[in-house]
Amino acid sequence: MSSSFKIALALAALSWSPLRADTATAPVRVLIRDIASVEGVRSNPLLGYGIVVGLNGTGDRRQTVFTTQTLAGVLSRMGVQISAAAMRVNNVASVFVTATLPPFARPGTPLDVTVSSIGDAKSLEGGMLLLTPLRAADGELYAAAQGPLTVGRI
Repeated sequence: MSSSFKIALALAALSWSPLRADTATAPVRVLIRDIASVEGVRSNPLLGYGIVVGLNGTGDRRQTVFTTQTLAGVLSRMGVQISAAAMRVNNVASVFVTATLPPFARPGTPLDVTVSSIGDAKSLEGGMLLLTPLRAADGELYAAAQGPLTVGRI
């Protein structure tokens, strides 16, 4: 056992007995989870770059170059060849998608994600997030997000 775990165990054992002789004061309970943590167990922040479609004219403007490039790339992978210069993107917005993967998450665990515009879109209301991979700091793919957006105030 590590010395920090022995100390935590000793503190926990002491906390269940009164430290003072007067019994009018309730003993202070210290739980192991309050003073110790399991090494390597933590939540993991996730980040992805995606695109929101279906906006009613409130998306990015034409001068937001990365949105037109992204949309041209998505369409190209689907077999549609179009130049980025020929696109109008006022119904599309480039976004960052963030989430937190909780410790001990299993495949299929639902996650809440936050979608934030990185261009000059006026609103994401009514939009649909296209499939967006979410990666952790180690570069590994841990989740994916897709679906209609709910706009709320923070």
